[in-house]
Amino acid sequence: MSKEFFQKIAAIQQNLKAPKNLNNSFGNYAYRSCEGILESVKPLLDGLVLSITDDVIAVGDRIYVKSTATLTDGENSHSVSALAREPMSKKGMDDAQVTGATSSYARKYCLNGLFAIDDSKDADSNEHKQQEKNFKPDVVLSEFTGNAMNISNIKTLKAEFGKTWKLLDNTPEQAKAKEVYDIRKSELEAA
Repeated sequence: MSKEFFQKIAAIQQNLKAPKNLNNSFGNYAYRSCEGILESVKPLLDGLVLSITDDVIAVGDRIYVKSTATLTDGENSHSVSALAREPMSKKGMDDAQVTGATSSYARKYCLNGLFAIDDSKDADSNEHKQQEKNFKPDVVLSEFTGNAMNISNIKTLKAEFGKTWKLLDNTPEQAKAKEVYDIRKSELEAA
């Protein structure tokens, strides 16, 4: 890798601002999308070309999307890859949408790696404090309850419960979420 090429990548990494400007209402957290990163990075490319490719990989009965982001100046190139696994099913999505969402997720994380985007925030940051202040455990519990009743597979139910359990850590709603989980699990086992 030439020194000039390396310096261009370093300049992008230093100057890129890709804010978490989207909100997940279920988990009540801010996030950035692949599209948001691309919009932010294009003005900084300075003659470099960015491309992203996807490969679909089967491992047993599971499907993974491997996304690779590559920066090139025509002579030098630098690539970073990331994997995301397709869920067995996703409520309200057809197969093409599930694959598209998985691709978008993998692409976001390969871009994070290529441009040294840190997805975490310091616990003392204003963003972290804002998220804490806006956190509504009752909304998380309500959304989990509604979703749990529509889940028809114990493995998926367990995964959703695991996420909810972490979100509701040290809240009274955490025990209520466990009750919902136990009831729905019993229903699925009886079916």
